Amino acid sequence: MAKRGGFSGGMPGNMSNLMKQAQRMQRQMEETTKELESKEYTVSVTVSGKKEVTSVKISPEAVDPDDVEMLEDMIMAAVNEAFRQMEEDSAGAMAKFTGGLGGLGGGLPF
Repeated sequence: MAKRGGFSGGMPGNMSNLMKQAQRMQRQMEETTKELESKEYTVSVTVSGKKEVTSVKISPEAVDPDDVEMLEDMIMAAVNEAFRQMEEDSAGAMAKFTGGLGGLGGGLPF
């Protein structure tokens, strides 16, 4: 007595439906990804030379009440970029004082 849907006979109808569902899901994911890629979000963070955040500006369309984590990630990335720029400016300004020394103690005997 052969069981319907067992391993030996396979399930061609169900497998076909499963593959169609997977393909449909993949298309939906691709469409959603394209939609997300076309959106723009603006989060602006200003940092002082004292390494203090002095301003945060968020465009209203960037706020999704169902995805606070994304907003937090955006703010963190903006703050880190502001600090990176501040450090770059600071290093450039300090290079004026060190001249050709090449950093701290660069080439000095002590």
